[in-house]
Amino acid sequence: FRGKYYYFLGLKKPQQSNMYVLGVLCIVFAFPVVFWLGMLNEQINLPEWMSSLEKDTSAQMEAFLKVNKPADIIINIIVIALLPAFCEEIFFRGALQRVLIHLTKSPWAGIIITAMLFSALHMQFLGFLPRMFMGVVLGALYWYSASLWTSILAHFVYNAVQVVAVAYLPKLMSNNPEIPVLAGIASGIAVGAILWYYRKQSTITYARV
Repeated sequence: FRGKYYYFLGLKKPQQSNMYVLGVLCIVFAFPVVFWLGMLNEQINLPEWMSSLEKDTSAQMEAFLKVNKPADIIINIIVIALLPAFCEEIFFRGALQRVLIHLTKSPWAGIIITAMLFSALHMQFLGFLPRMFMGVVLGALYWYSASLWTSILAHFVYNAVQVVAVAYLPKLMSNNPEIPVLAGIASGIAVGAILWYYRKQSTITYARV
């Protein structure tokens, strides 16, 4: 792709300005179904090497997220919420997803494959399913808005909420919240409805891109 590098990566305005708000709402409503998928994921018997990686990664994250004073929360939001949201979205959605969509000639195939790689490369397999689900949502937000800023903002909100929550409730770092099945289903329906409305406002098609 020659020239217009920012355009290629999606660093441009979304098709509709309300897509920023819809993206944030989608992420906020997704939390219950994400936690529910986390509960399902914990029922899977993982190989020993995966469990070992999970323990190592969790220990590192606990060290990163440790809060000794209020200013630490601000630092964590910048380092663990903002920077990863920006860099991961440029790599996974801006570059990899677009390449995979071109290779597969299918937007949803590219979105799903990218989401699988996005989740796997975090090396936290106890959270593979919820992270993959979030990858699919972020991929859809980018595809239908044609703007990476929508998925960057949504990703930042998702990370920031967790950073603040863990600062005040450290046990959330190692314990997935218990979510009733109906709450998970309701959350999934809400996310689907928001994405449906989001898509209705979009004029993006594979042929056009």
